[in-house]
Amino acid sequence: MGTIHATAVIDPKAQLDSSVDVGAYTVIGPHVQIDAGTVVGPHVVIEGHTTIGRDNKLFQFSSIGAAPQDKKWAGEPTRLTIGDRNTIREFCTFNTGTVQDKGVTSLGNDNWISAYVHLAHDCQVGSNTIFSNNAQIAGHVEIGDWVIMSGFANVHQFCKIGAHAFVGMSTSLTQDVPPFVLLNGNPAQAHGVNIEGLKRRGFTREEINGVRTAYKLLYRSGLTLEEAKAALLAEEQATPGAAVHIRAMREFLDTASRGIVR
Repeated sequence: MGTIHATAVIDPKAQLDSSVDVGAYTVIGPHVQIDAGTVVGPHVVIEGHTTIGRDNKLFQFSSIGAAPQDKKWAGEPTRLTIGDRNTIREFCTFNTGTVQDKGVTSLGNDNWISAYVHLAHDCQVGSNTIFSNNAQIAGHVEIGDWVIMSGFANVHQFCKIGAHAFVGMSTSLTQDVPPFVLLNGNPAQAHGVNIEGLKRRGFTREEINGVRTAYKLLYRSGLTLEEAKAALLAEEQATPGAAVHIRAMREFLDTASRGIVR
């Protein structure tokens, strides 16, 4: 059985699994659902239409599910969803979505979110990501699986960051980032492939070499973007062992709406 501190304020309509722990002075609103094994620390505010999965750990002083910081929001019942096994450290702020987009802000599974991270309205974050302290994510941003956001990195609204990308410390992003790319700076600049991350995730030598070749075609060949897409397609067909990863980079280019960091 979970433990609910006597000073916690939980609306009777909130739906908490019997195994959920809630710390002192935490406030939980009527439209909140929290699944088994999740631990909510002291002085946390969880409000809005917020659904939190299993075995999460929320540390003190975070604001989860507050209204979007968007002047267009007019009180619509938009949502925040948080998956399973996430760690959310101190002073994080996660907002609900807006009806102008998907209506939901979402965080997947097994993410490590450090202190002072802001996840704005309508953001879509995958699984197995790491956000270091003070990473700031504006509205409508999409972040793929296994992305690493270093400390004080910030992302402009509507940007997309592909899976396995690495965003360096204090980087300011105003354009999309293809999968696997390592970058930093203000303005951001690409500096190669996140090879160390791929090794840690069990990518084979053939897969890593395929990703490196794809990166060179896109960033080092002098090709236009359309020419690079054609070259990536040819490389995908010629390298079956890495085809799925080359295809991920090529298909990302077709969805990039703000241009890519290049």
